[in-house]
Amino acid sequence: MGDMDMSGAAPRQGAQAIRRALAVLRILAAGREIGLPLAEVVQATGLTRPTVHRIVHALVEEGVVEWHEKTRRYAIGRQVGELALARTSRSPLLAVAGDILAQTSRRVGDMLFLTLRTGSDTLCVDRRIGSYPIQVLSIEVGARRPLGVSSAGVAILAGMTGHEARKIVATNQTRFEAYRTDTATVLAQIAAARRRGYNFREAGLVQGTKSISTWIKAFDGRPTAALTVSAVRARLTPRRETELAEILLDAARAIERKMQAAGP
Repeated sequence: MGDMDMSGAAPRQGAQAIRRALAVLRILAAGREIGLPLAEVVQATGLTRPTVHRIVHALVEEGVVEWHEKTRRYAIGRQVGELALARTSRSPLLAVAGDILAQTSRRVGDMLFLTLRTGSDTLCVDRRIGSYPIQVLSIEVGARRPLGVSSAGVAILAGMTGHEARKIVATNQTRFEAYRTDTATVLAQIAAARRRGYNFREAGLVQGTKSISTWIKAFDGRPTAALTVSAVRARLTPRRETELAEILLDAARAIERKMQAAGP
């Protein structure tokens, strides 16, 4: 009996180590090119400092994390991009969304973003600059944030069941402080977005802006992405909020139909 318990312990510990390493990589991905200091990784993961230190140094040795000595920050290593080259096909979402994004961008005139859900995070995968002279460049393609921080993240959570959304919010709560929000605020925003049928944010990520987001559902009916329009406050009057919400909802449904037609 004791031997059986011992034989099962190693695989469990190995799986835990892998999950922790992946959690660290996902946190570091939010730091983009400049990376993050060890203290922020510790806070975001909830792991002890010695544990995080061991993980990042092992990842540095393997080439998937880089140490920037001058800034004392850790960042995703170049080898991660090299590994990604093994998968050259586009995601089904990007494959079907291009034309719809172009049409929607012409209709709204303001900055349009397509954000994908990846685990407990959001990832900006496309953005379109509109025709209006003032554009809100709040997020770059490749920007990663915890679900619940951005307008798109709240919209995606609002499209989920209450249980699933609360579970993700609980998972991300240690990361919210770095983005100046908290669990209670995020849950209130999710509830408001559910009531509206879309998310409306009075204060965007950039000061003096507002944003609107609608969720996009996958084959299984679960939200997989979001469309967001960000604009200067003067552009998003109550009347225009309603108009833009309808445009984004139409675009989201069109993307869903194209994904359904394309097949899984």
